[in-house]
Amino acid sequence: MRGVFITFEGVEGSGKSTQAERLALHLNQLGIDCLLSREPGGTEIGEQIRKILLDPGNSTMDAHTELFLYLASRNQHVRGKVLPALSQDKVVVLDRFAASSVAYQGGGRGLGEKLVSRLNKLATAGLRPDLTILVDVPVAVGKKRKEQLELDRLERERVEFHERVRNSYLQMAHRAPKRIKLLDGTKPAEALEVEIRELAEEFLRRKGILRR
Repeated sequence: MRGVFITFEGVEGSGKSTQAERLALHLNQLGIDCLLSREPGGTEIGEQIRKILLDPGNSTMDAHTELFLYLASRNQHVRGKVLPALSQDKVVVLDRFAASSVAYQGGGRGLGEKLVSRLNKLATAGLRPDLTILVDVPVAVGKKRKEQLELDRLERERVEFHERVRNSYLQMAHRAPKRIKLLDGTKPAEALEVEIRELAEEFLRRKGILRR
């Protein structure tokens, strides 16, 4: 027996980080022991790797270097934080996980899904999410939401890159509709929050974690 693992995915500006935070807060308010974390990051070492990955000054970073850094952060996160929490029967909510590397480095960078998936298995110790919430928005919508903000290295990539990322996400959702739930991120944030709450609560009832 172990806890439940829920991940949030989406392109830049999708609003997934906000929704992950709101769901974790809601679950804690229901009395469910919930851990909220993020990738890259989540641990002291992971957060240092995050700074390298997102620093706009590292514009010459090779695609394979980028992938290996994400995997290194993920490995530290999974073994140092996620697996221990799941072993304590917690609900773990992550803002990004392995699917991000498949979409961004496999699709966006063109390294290929097979290569990234194979390396992901090592970095995740074979761990897969029980439920993935994919908050989808058109790339143009996500970019507009970020217009007034300082952009990190990934956010500054060309539109074509982000379109490949989105297409990769949509393909994953099409192949695994029971595990990856595709939601419309263009809805008002409050309406989307309610939809995600209902989805998560129903899922946790089926798992026997939520009784009412």
